[in-house]
Formats: sequence, C-alpha cells, structure tokens
Amino acid sequence: MKAIIGLGNPGIKFYQTRHNVGFMLIDLLVREKDYVYRNDFRGKFAEGRQGAERIFLLKPYTYMNLSGLAASELVCYYKIPSSEILVLVDDMDLPLGKIRLRSKGSSGGHNGMKSIIRELGVQDFWRLKIGVGRPKEHQEVINHVLTTFNKEETKVLDDVMAKALQVVTLWLENRGEEAMNTYN
Repeated sequence: MKAIIGLGNPGIKFYQTRHNVGFMLIDLLVREKDYVYRNDFRGKFAEGRQGAERIFLLKPYTYMNLSGLAASELVCYYKIPSSEILVLVDDMDLPLGKIRLRSKGSSGGHNGMKSIIRELGVQDFWRLKIGVGRPKEHQEVINHVLTTFNKEETKVLDDVMAKALQVVTLWLENRGEEAMNTYN
C-alpha cells in the first residue's frame, strides 16, 4: 500500500494558488489514473491499484496548517508504513520550475509539513517539493503563497507538473532513488 498526500487549502479562492501545487498534482494523478474522488479522511480521497499494490490519494480539506489530521487518519486506518508515504508540497526555497524528491527530512518551516510530522510522529516519509519561489521584496510570505501564477509562470508550472508526474510514477514503481538522481 502507498499513500500520496497533496497539500493545499480547500475552496475556489485557493484553487490556483502557489500553496495548492500539492492539490494540483493530486488532481493530475486522479485524472491520469482515471480514479474517482470521494469524501473521506477529512478530504478528497481516491484509491486504485498499480499492479497488485493499492494506491491512496488524499487532498486534506483541514486547511494547510492541520494537514496532519487528515493524513494521520488515512495512514492509521490502513496501517501504511512511513516509507510508503509521499507528501506533495510547495517550497519557497526552490525557484519556480524546480522540484526535489527526498526520502526524509524536516518541515523546512512549512506549516503543513509540521502538522504531518507532528501527527504521524515521524520525519522519514517521502516528500516531493515543488518550487514556487521566494516572495518579492517587501511581500509577506502569506501573500506570496496565496497568490495565483501569472501567464508566464503558468507555462513553467505546466512543465514542472509534467516532471513531477514522472517523479511520482517512478516513486510508485519503487524507483525513488532513480527519480532523485534524474530529477533533483
């Protein structure tokens, strides 16, 4: 069993914001795999199979800062080992267009990741960080992550999402190390 958890905030006003790139990638996966969402585990949940393996996809609707509540419900219910969890998250320390896959690590100051680490009680789960760049000078962090992408940025985002989808595909095939060497 594998779980992929995309971080973001529910609601139309947050839909295309930088903070929601995890949700966006989950939506791509659901379409790609022809899964169907249902409401479960405090969010939008989809499940399917890749070969003999069960795959669970979750968009927590607990808002970013409480993402761990939904994630822990899913993980505890199915008893998913931390090594079989992948969290999709925005990262301001990476420029737009860059991605980074890691098998463990800290929250990096990200409140959604802090919540997941706190609720799961571990840091050794996979995370795919999707760069959204730093705020402009004199722009507050919250205003930066809750803004949408402009036209030029959307083109870059489309390309990076295609790469991120390839990374997730490799991870699902137990080829995380290969994905890191190829795409980081």
